[in-house]
Amino acid sequence: MDGMSTIEHKPIEITKGINGLDKVILREILGSSVEVYLYGGHVTSWKNEQGEELLFLSSKAIFKPPKPIRGGIPICFPQFSNLGSLEAHGFARNRVWIIDNDPPPFPPNVTNRVYVDLLLKPTEEDLKIWPHSFEYRLRITLGPGGDLMLTSRIRNTNTDGKPFTFTFAYHTYFSVSDISEVRVEGLETLDYLDNLKNRERYTEQGDAITFESEVDKIYLSTPTKIAILDHEKKRTFVIRKDGLPDAVVWNPWDKKAKTIVDLGDDDYKHMLCVEAAAIEKPITLKPGEEWKVRQELSAVPSSYCSGQLDPNKVLQSS
Repeated sequence: MDGMSTIEHKPIEITKGINGLDKVILREILGSSVEVYLYGGHVTSWKNEQGEELLFLSSKAIFKPPKPIRGGIPICFPQFSNLGSLEAHGFARNRVWIIDNDPPPFPPNVTNRVYVDLLLKPTEEDLKIWPHSFEYRLRITLGPGGDLMLTSRIRNTNTDGKPFTFTFAYHTYFSVSDISEVRVEGLETLDYLDNLKNRERYTEQGDAITFESEVDKIYLSTPTKIAILDHEKKRTFVIRKDGLPDAVVWNPWDKKAKTIVDLGDDDYKHMLCVEAAAIEKPITLKPGEEWKVRQELSAVPSSYCSGQLDPNKVLQSS
């Protein structure tokens, strides 16, 4: 029996995933877990203590380099979308990251957290398309309550004295019961750039955001906390973010979904992307400078109040 229990509570396991790609599994003692593929430094699964999947992964996701994985948490770096000369969303999400077994400490080094540190540096080929030397450290942490934290530290390691500029997003795909039953709180009354209208600037009206058609917006100067309320699952996702002023909200809806090869035709009903990002004001780093940001995701049961979810309880608690 002892042998079994030690296997079950192995906090970090390195194993093979789909198509033999290397992946790391983090397990918290109460049962929550995270899976991250070294290909893309890509979190593909985040399960709560009941073993329910909290991230959306496409039914047609292609786990074959150089195609990025559709779903989970792709990392958009050094370019968000087509805002530059690189391929859409840059190249970090289709490069193989390495595990750093002896990472420099960075707080909080809390003992009861399970984490893995991944590292990405440019290859010769990368330097041809984006001629900047960098070091990208990604710490993926699973907290005691099943919270998932992604901390990114990006450093300019150019020796030629040149600064570089980039845009960035954690392109998180949340799993939702039914997109028509979901609402997003915390972005009301903010300005946004509408990607469906040539990134023209608009102001969001005063209500929580709900979904009945394709949405692709970059919200600006967003709060550190955003909530996604899933009425049917009685679950609320809370996104807390540091150093990431923008928030992208995306759902392709039916027509666009049919044009996306690695997305099932009905997958759009069960996904919502809310992405902590730095887009409107690109980040510039001088040689030796480091940029550090993080996002923390938690899933909490939602309370009902007169037949409605009560967002105030969610947004006021810590």
